[in-house]
Amino acid sequence: MTYSTRIVGVLVLLLLAGCSSSEQERVAALKPLSVDEEVSSIVKGDDGYVVNWAGVLSNSNPWHFGEHVVATVTAKDAGGKEVVRQEQPLDAVPPAGSLSFTGQMIATEKPAQVSIQYRPAQWRLAGRIVSAFTSFPVSDVLTERKSGSYLVTGYVGTPYRLPASSLAVTALLRDKNGKLLGGGSTFVDDVRANSKRRFIMNIESVPDTSKIAKADLVARTWGSSSRPYEELALGGIVQGRTVKPTTPPFARDRGSQAAAEAGAVRP
Repeated sequence: MTYSTRIVGVLVLLLLAGCSSSEQERVAALKPLSVDEEVSSIVKGDDGYVVNWAGVLSNSNPWHFGEHVVATVTAKDAGGKEVVRQEQPLDAVPPAGSLSFTGQMIATEKPAQVSIQYRPAQWRLAGRIVSAFTSFPVSDVLTERKSGSYLVTGYVGTPYRLPASSLAVTALLRDKNGKLLGGGSTFVDDVRANSKRRFIMNIESVPDTSKIAKADLVARTWGSSSRPYEELALGGIVQGRTVKPTTPPFARDRGSQAAAEAGAVRP
């Protein structure tokens, strides 16, 4: 190895070390996910007690995905004894976005209180700007209040050219003041451009369905990493259809005429 080659090697190592240090400092400066909303309920079921929960996590970092977040849900009885525990991997939280999620588990003994703890997110730099991650449209939503349940149906589409292999659809149920009461989730597969897939949810997480005033619907990619969302965004968005004008063009361009009049020198 020549003297010049050794110098080049040392410079490369120093450069890589500097980049690594800079990236570590940037990740350390990221703000943690915040819990915007959280609610839980306990409903008596045929096989025991159904513990339901719903929440909203927000990511205030504009360039990073929050990945591999896990919610640990614990239910305890009146004496403080833990009767059931479950870890729920959550989907990736997009940059400058939020994640609506729901879940449930069965307890054989009656719980008195429910607590939710969140494992800190792992951060991944997004490959595109925030505007590239367009939301998935949810349309034709119908709701029906039943005794002990709340039925939500609708359709979900995609703005992306590539097909979405699997999307999670979440409904958050609220009262007339917007307070979160509960929710439910389901999945739709093979969502393609210029088409829609139907979803059905029969939600039983709200004991008193008469309090439900509305349902907020959101669809997202399924998985704890940002890869599915990144791949769809890199594939591009379907361009909106344009309609050919039916009226004849102006005999004289109005913009040019106005500009000419504005630039004229007045006596």
